[in-house]
Amino acid sequence: MAVGKDDVEIIKPRTDKRQYRRLVLKNSLQVLLISDPDADKCAASMNVSVGAFCDPVGLEGLAHFLEHMLFYASEKYPVEDSYLKYISEHGGMANAFTSSEHTNYYFDVNPDSFEEALDRFAQFFIKPLMSADATMREIKAVDSVPLSFLLPRLYPENQKNLLSDVWRLNQPCHVDQAKIETNLDADDNANANTNLNAIIWELRKHLSSEDHPYHKFSTGNWETLEVRPKAKGLDTRHELIKFYNEHYSSNLMHLVVYSKGLVENKFQDIRNTDRNLFRFPGQPCTSEHLQILARAVPIKQGHKLRIGWPITPSVHHYKEAPGRYISHLIGHESEGSLFYILKTLGWATSLAAGEGDWTLDYSFFEVTVDLTDSGHEHMQDVVGLLFKYINLLRQSGASKWIFDELSAVCEVTFHYQDKVPPIDYVVTVATYMETYPPQDWLVGKSLPSNFSPEIIQMTLNELSPKTVRIFWESKQFEGKTDMVEPWYGTTYSIEKIDESIIQDWILSAPEENLHLPAPNVFIPTDLSLKDAQEAKFPVLLRKSSYSTLWYKPDAMFSTPKAFVKIYFNCPHASSSPESEVLTDIFTRLLLDYLNEYAYYAQVAGLDYGINHTESGFEVTVVGYNHKLRILLETIFQKIAQFKVKPDRFSVIKDQTWPWMEELEVLPHLEAEDLAKFVPMMLSRTFLECYIAGNIESNEAGSIIQYTEDVFFKGSNPICQPLFPSQHLTNRVVKLEKGKNYVYSNQGLNPSDENSCLVHYIQVHRDDFLMNVKLQLLALIAKQPAFHQLRTVEQLGYITALLQRNDFGIHGVQFIIQSSVKGPKYIDLRVESFLQMFESKLYEMTSDQFKNNVNALIDMKLEKHKNLKEESGFYWREISDGTLKFDRREAEVAALKQLTQQELIDFFNENIKAGAPRKKTLCVRVYGSLHAPELKEETSESAEPHIVHIDDIFSFRRSQPLYGSFKGGFVQMKL
Repeated sequence: MAVGKDDVEIIKPRTDKRQYRRLVLKNSLQVLLISDPDADKCAASMNVSVGAFCDPVGLEGLAHFLEHMLFYASEKYPVEDSYLKYISEHGGMANAFTSSEHTNYYFDVNPDSFEEALDRFAQFFIKPLMSADATMREIKAVDSVPLSFLLPRLYPENQKNLLSDVWRLNQPCHVDQAKIETNLDADDNANANTNLNAIIWELRKHLSSEDHPYHKFSTGNWETLEVRPKAKGLDTRHELIKFYNEHYSSNLMHLVVYSKGLVENKFQDIRNTDRNLFRFPGQPCTSEHLQILARAVPIKQGHKLRIGWPITPSVHHYKEAPGRYISHLIGHESEGSLFYILKTLGWATSLAAGEGDWTLDYSFFEVTVDLTDSGHEHMQDVVGLLFKYINLLRQSGASKWIFDELSAVCEVTFHYQDKVPPIDYVVTVATYMETYPPQDWLVGKSLPSNFSPEIIQMTLNELSPKTVRIFWESKQFEGKTDMVEPWYGTTYSIEKIDESIIQDWILSAPEENLHLPAPNVFIPTDLSLKDAQEAKFPVLLRKSSYSTLWYKPDAMFSTPKAFVKIYFNCPHASSSPESEVLTDIFTRLLLDYLNEYAYYAQVAGLDYGINHTESGFEVTVVGYNHKLRILLETIFQKIAQFKVKPDRFSVIKDQTWPWMEELEVLPHLEAEDLAKFVPMMLSRTFLECYIAGNIESNEAGSIIQYTEDVFFKGSNPICQPLFPSQHLTNRVVKLEKGKNYVYSNQGLNPSDENSCLVHYIQVHRDDFLMNVKLQLLALIAKQPAFHQLRTVEQLGYITALLQRNDFGIHGVQFIIQSSVKGPKYIDLRVESFLQMFESKLYEMTSDQFKNNVNALIDMKLEKHKNLKEESGFYWREISDGTLKFDRREAEVAALKQLTQQELIDFFNENIKAGAPRKKTLCVRVYGSLHAPELKEETSESAEPHIVHIDDIFSFRRSQPLYGSFKGGFVQMKL
């Protein structure tokens, strides 16, 4: 298989039992084979060192468009969409993304289907077919409108970006998947939640040198892929094939294969044209594009400040990690940090710092601040304080103890990282292979080890007023701008700001006690594993009038981590719209109060959350168990001693955006309302608790005993146990058989042209046999639905068939967003698809049925990858009250007994168009393009089986309810 290989040892985590082997094929394709005997999913990722920077002039978006076209068909597998169909039918998923300098394709699938899936995948790079008809359809699809926030795995495309500030102001070359969450390369700043490596900031791109490919529009649309080429006499399909032949060469590819063992070589026939790596030297910004202040008008309310500098890419010094060191400090949130000062002044609600766009040839260091209204008025002071902090770092010099502490955190994070799904792992490693030497293919830049004050100082010196670029976003700039970005229509104005102006801002900024962080007491030093008794499922460890505790020691992951969730069931938290909003503000304020202390814990690998829930709030802490209890007890003390700070209340209130009735009451709520409400909310409480991981049963019991002591004990207890009548449960509206309920309304944003349909079919209350029938049906129908409604009919880029589970009530739903057709028309097309699918179901062969059953069984038998994932599964059973901890095994047993005729009968009774028992709820949201159709719909007379819903709350009150698995009293949910 290989004509060459290195003997270099690939660095891997100490806890990693997988085997790694590097190969170089005869066509110079570099391959990393990952052998995992425990794998219950196999995966592969091909990273091609060709991206949007290679787009020909006048064909912007061609690299991204090629990425789409390779999914269609190949000479060996000529049936259109057969690749995705095969992957879907065998328990997998597939996707891709295009960035500045590379394109990544990836998939996963059940192990017994991996060899054929890999062969189909290989054909992308050997002999793909790109028919004229498919090319035209895909151009339209790239230009169409997805609802990406509903389905982060599906990739965002062009038109929806017109109403997304992230894409208008930060338009990417193209990312077909949301950021892949792994621990291989944690964000430089724990507060940064955007994968800046994958994003090309569009307005910033526009304000750069036209001679640099960074300036290009990279997503592509109808204009760049059809109208303009046609006007020049170019045939897009011909140019597409030409681009593929000229650029896709095996020596520019890196492949990762993750399986149970070695697989037959399928990639040696990829052509090697011995292309040089495409390089685009130099920074994208000339002096014309530096020292600028751009004011831009976003779509959403709020104010944001982005301050950036071109710097030397830190990847050239990834062991010294200057970017990570600096972003760790600028992005810190402890007392004395930049964010702490801005927050204390009431000027900022979040701050993120780190290297954003980067290649081997250029990079930008960026600081992003979400401003309050007051912060917006003090923009110059915010910038001045940022430069003051940078000056502090320069004057203090690089500190070895800070670097060593950062290095220690990175070391623990790498060596005790959670196992992630193979599909995420192969993508990360394949992208690392392009950049790092083989020994660091698994490490990337995640293990800084060489302290170099000179290199850190060099990067600090590049954060200068002489090279700064400031982007300031606010709706308040409407009508005050004089320029328009050409691709997404962002309105903006620009002015030059020289060094003297920045110096004036520094001098006029308030005198605050900015200082470096203290040593981090949360860094774990005891990473030993406890001798816990093995338990296959959670056990009810203790129960009292105050609480229940479910407990499960770790017997699978062997990591020094624990998971704790405490649900505060407080009936008063959901007794009115006012109480709902006040509970939400209460949880946000708790996080706000804890931040400067608990941020150290987050840096050290202890994540926590305090979230508003249906009937109260929940506290979650997950991470290294050594210091976990310190953080948990601090959180409980903050709750017990909660006091309202009026200044922080005002800031948090402005960040709260509830819906419907809650939005009406929000403006009238004040700090004193919350001060009166919290004691009442906590006065009656019941704690539902789950503790799992590297923690012994006596420790778990001790944590809950401590919690009870804090809240229920003492001379003046904060909480009292619930009365029997106060144990609320969530019950779901039971739709009537044979009825199709329709709720239609106009979209809330009058500027949004997009319409959306949710077509929900309610089926049954939790039951193993019924569950697997619905799951199998959804698995079989998923790809045909996508192909027919999206690919063939072009109704909208986001077209999804999903299962739904509301507190144990199961159903299935279609979600489609479109600017092409209105929701009523789309609704009819869904019904038409179900009629078409009926015949496919009847035509399905016995072997096809068995293959689908086996695929679903394999999916159910897939092991949990880490403690957090496992805990989420068991907590769902506890919170829903179903307590079916053996659900997967029981549903596999039911699947093995299921016959094809039983599946058909299930479809005919519950899903089929016109089925007598079918229960449907359709939510139709009309965008501005289809608003006239809404008026027509409301004037039409309804068919006998259609029930139009005029008032949601009246409808809910008039309907019967499903029983709750938890018993107790009613809290109605639709």
